[in-house]
Amino acid sequence: MAQTSVVPVSLPHISMPNADWADAFSIRTTQHAITPEMAAHKIMSSRPDWVIHLMRLRDTIVRPFGLKSGARNSNDPNIIGIFPVIARSDTSITLGLDDRHLDFRLVVETEPCGTDQTLITTTTLTKRHNLFGRAYLATIMPFHRVIVPTMLKAAFPQ
Repeated sequence: MAQTSVVPVSLPHISMPNADWADAFSIRTTQHAITPEMAAHKIMSSRPDWVIHLMRLRDTIVRPFGLKSGARNSNDPNIIGIFPVIARSDTSITLGLDDRHLDFRLVVETEPCGTDQTLITTTTLTKRHNLFGRAYLATIMPFHRVIVPTMLKAAFPQ
């Protein structure tokens, strides 16, 4: 099975210049000619059942606080998984949501490695707006650090 790596992230980041927190993970795949949009679709559709249940629990818990739960129109080409597309380029796609407690971006980048491999990097960026945003991020972070590598490995298992 392919292994994920933690990638250093420098702030400010071009995809969210005002971000105050970030992390990134990468995985190398033998799939070549994969675009950032293809990678994002594959990653977002590779959520294990336990992640889906965890996200439903999260949505139930935060609903009384008026937090967004993500988009639900899978036929919209500007939504991947539950996230609207913010920006596209040849080498990256940025998904995200802005909310009262924090703004969130997921950047999926692809980089060809020779003729038979692609490096895929996911960068998560947030801008926390208040104490609730800080508490929310601190609460979900242990899960996030397991979920992202798990989804990368499920999407690109070789």
